[in-house]
Amino acid sequence: MKARTVRIWSLVHKWSSLVSTVFLLLLCITGLPLIFHHEIDEALGYSPQPEAVAIGTPKASIDKVATEALATAPGKVIQYVSWDKDEPGSVFVFTNSAPNGEPDNAVVRAFDAYRAKSMAQVGIGPMLIILKLHTDMFAGQPGKLFLGGMGLLMFVAVVSGVVLYWPFTRRLQFSTVRNGKSRRVAWLDWHNLIGVTTVAWVSVVGLTGVINTWAELMLDQWKSTELAAMVAPYAGKPLPAHLASLDHVIDNAKAAAPGMTPAFIAFPGTPFSSSHHFAVFMRGDSTLTARMFKPVLVDGETGAASEVRELPLYLKALLISQPLHFGDYGGMVLKIIWAVLDVLTIIVLGSGLYLWLVKRRKERRGRQLLAAPEIAQAAE
Repeated sequence: MKARTVRIWSLVHKWSSLVSTVFLLLLCITGLPLIFHHEIDEALGYSPQPEAVAIGTPKASIDKVATEALATAPGKVIQYVSWDKDEPGSVFVFTNSAPNGEPDNAVVRAFDAYRAKSMAQVGIGPMLIILKLHTDMFAGQPGKLFLGGMGLLMFVAVVSGVVLYWPFTRRLQFSTVRNGKSRRVAWLDWHNLIGVTTVAWVSVVGLTGVINTWAELMLDQWKSTELAAMVAPYAGKPLPAHLASLDHVIDNAKAAAPGMTPAFIAFPGTPFSSSHHFAVFMRGDSTLTARMFKPVLVDGETGAASEVRELPLYLKALLISQPLHFGDYGGMVLKIIWAVLDVLTIIVLGSGLYLWLVKRRKERRGRQLLAAPEIAQAAE
């Protein structure tokens, strides 16, 4: 590679890394506990577990769960009912002051799926603070988009680092660490070695993180196009005077999407449904299809399924990227692998910052030494 080309790639790597490093360190440090957020919430008591039941015990009616949820939150309405595939013994109910109430005002409670009893409010505790730092730095959508931009810069830094790896290490055997040299040289070797061995993981996690920062924009696009087309024939219909049985709604949604189970139900008037319909988002039962949703529009009064439609490709990409970002689809073994790679990435980022600071200090000292004779001569 020509020297001029190497210099250009070096500048690209240097500045894309410097601009993004502090924010990427924030993301890696906060991302580490988020890999184990289920386990941490359980240990701290923020993720209550239902009491054990005998095998074959039937689950409670969802209508009964909804009745209990409204009794627990007087004066509120239900926006959503959801199920976590990793917590089959729980049902989660979102209540708010109005069907289209602000998301930040929603209260989420977990209910025992077998006894229909309230267990505790969820979505609170220290992990929520860490999650907000990780996703938007408490700056809302602008914060998400900013972190997405830092993620793209990180990808540029990764690509430029790979391009530079061969020119800077071609005279060394792979994995060579020159501990006999200066500390800076040893750290440079570790930086290069760890960086090149984690490049695939960093790229995947970084790019899926960027996609996640666009989630709200993607959902807004889907609601203004696909969902709008689904509910267009029912425009202007008022909220149902009497809501259909949720159990009936679920049965009809299952019939409309065979082989699938409900992931969550959006009530009439909420942002994910029409003013007259439930929207039941169904999912499959395999590792991959469990992440893929299929919306079923169900009449709010009769409970009859009105329309079924596949999600567009860009939303499917979003749904796949979310668990992939946190390693949340392969059990504890994958989480541990994700955590180790996260720590290694922190080392790469920290060593890169250290190498830049040492080089800058060395250059400043060199300029001072060059200037010393001129200063002495001027003093004479």
